[in-house]
Amino acid sequence: MSKRLSWKVKFSIVMVLLIIIIYGSNYLVLGDAEHIISYVWTHLGFIPVDILLVAFLLDEIIEKKEKEAMLEKLDMLMSTFFSEVGNDLISQLSSVNKYTANTENLKLIKNWDDKDYDAKLAELKSTSIDFQADVPKEEREEFLENLRVFLASKREFIINLMTNPNLLEKEEFTGLITAILHLDEELEHRKDLALVQDADFGHLNGDMQRVYGKLVYEWVYYLKYLNKHYPYMIALIVRTNPFDADADVYVK
Repeated sequence: MSKRLSWKVKFSIVMVLLIIIIYGSNYLVLGDAEHIISYVWTHLGFIPVDILLVAFLLDEIIEKKEKEAMLEKLDMLMSTFFSEVGNDLISQLSSVNKYTANTENLKLIKNWDDKDYDAKLAELKSTSIDFQADVPKEEREEFLENLRVFLASKREFIINLMTNPNLLEKEEFTGLITAILHLDEELEHRKDLALVQDADFGHLNGDMQRVYGKLVYEWVYYLKYLNKHYPYMIALIVRTNPFDADADVYVK
């Protein structure tokens, strides 16, 4: 018998003895066995009710804790996503974006607190980010080819993310992954990117805008998470900020 079980047995024996002593002394002093039986019977009736309430309460608490733990793992999964895909994709798209007004203040993210993050997330959720790939015609093929090669190299990683059933709990992140896979598919089906004309490039621009808007939102959300839970990790993100042309990975 384990020590833990032995402790439980001893504790149970002590409690039973206390019950016998308490009710026995009550009978000896008052001599009213009927009252004792009625009292015990009444309280026994409440035991199933107590168990029912406690069971539901504990189940709710356990479910909440499990969900919090699962979301914590998903937030950490985002760290892997941005290391593998997100940061480079932001850099590629930001470098050709004609409109940068909506992301201009992201240069100052190193000075933000929770209120600043919440305000930016609310703004990004209510207002779509303007995006237009400002690429000269003679450079379009090279730009699209580089983007296609990059997405193709990350395809297996992205598909593996989609197989994680817990991602359904993060609708925005799932939408981002779906948008990236769609852009990858659009580029993959164009075997000769030299044939991409203005109208077709406009179509691809719409796919890139969809990815870019969702990507920036998740990036800000990710930094808010790091700033709150792992402030030492955010320092590298700030030094490699893709929205800051003067960002330098080397510590000055």
